[in-house]
Amino acid sequence: MQKRKLGNSTLGVSAIGLGCMGMSTSYGTPPDRREMISLLRDAVDRGVTFFDTAEVYGPFKNEELVGEALAPVRDQVVIATKFGFKLDPTGAKSWIGVDSRPEHIREVAEASLKRLRTDRIDLFYQHRVDPSVPIEDVAGAVKDLVHEGKVKHFGLSEPGMQTLRRAHAVQPLTAIQNEYSLWTRTPEREVLPTCEELGIGFVPYSPLGRGFLTGKIDENTTFESNDFRANLPRFTTEARKANQALIDLLRTIAARKNATPAQIALAWLLAQKSWIVPIPGTTKLHRLEENIGATTIELTGEDLREIDHASSQIQIEGARYPEQLERLTGI
Repeated sequence: MQKRKLGNSTLGVSAIGLGCMGMSTSYGTPPDRREMISLLRDAVDRGVTFFDTAEVYGPFKNEELVGEALAPVRDQVVIATKFGFKLDPTGAKSWIGVDSRPEHIREVAEASLKRLRTDRIDLFYQHRVDPSVPIEDVAGAVKDLVHEGKVKHFGLSEPGMQTLRRAHAVQPLTAIQNEYSLWTRTPEREVLPTCEELGIGFVPYSPLGRGFLTGKIDENTTFESNDFRANLPRFTTEARKANQALIDLLRTIAARKNATPAQIALAWLLAQKSWIVPIPGTTKLHRLEENIGATTIELTGEDLREIDHASSQIQIEGARYPEQLERLTGI
């Protein structure tokens, strides 16, 4: 497995990480826990060293899963987790708002350390910006945790650019985690140039479009009621039908490269910048191996120009999120 550095930091990780959320929540009935522990360890055996979780995934269950699975190999891996949501005490929902008060950040860090069975969090992201708390206070709280050795690196997810710069001035950021893929290219306008300017790494989540870019989902696909894609505008029947044009493009390139659409989608991301590290999620070993295989695919300059030109002609239908979630991005 190739290695990459996240920006100008000392944090080196595998070129493909593993997003762990779907092992516990959000994509229908969660798979068997023991099988997921086995899959996480299989990932380590295959060279994956970068694992992404959050307290809100479950809530708590995903951190507990990752902690148990990776405890035997803790010093070989990098674990990223997140703070910033106000969890629902009734359990009816996973979260009911945002909360990045400094005292809450510390509470989350201490609890995450226990669930992850570790003495440090390698990368601690603010999951979503809290408009009611100055970002300087958030960065200052993380800076204190860094000084105490409980956190090694600081990150933000889906921030606005002024928020990013203000945070970075207080506690240098190692990574920004935003959605980025061939069907979500908004980071190219401001986020990637700002990361390059400041030496910050970039971690695309949902690099396979929540499964859509694998080519395994079409307008006839049905989702379980507890699969959150059922409530996303981009996953309506009409949007899925319209967006198949992007899958057709990926299949064309994949046939030429003896690859799969998913591998082309990931290889395209890897080719954008040397400090980009996608974190595709999966619950299946053969998909894990397929994703890792993307690191061996070389897209030429001509390939990349073809993909850019063809994809620019495709109008992606549907918003990423419902309005409530969309309001939490870019602030």
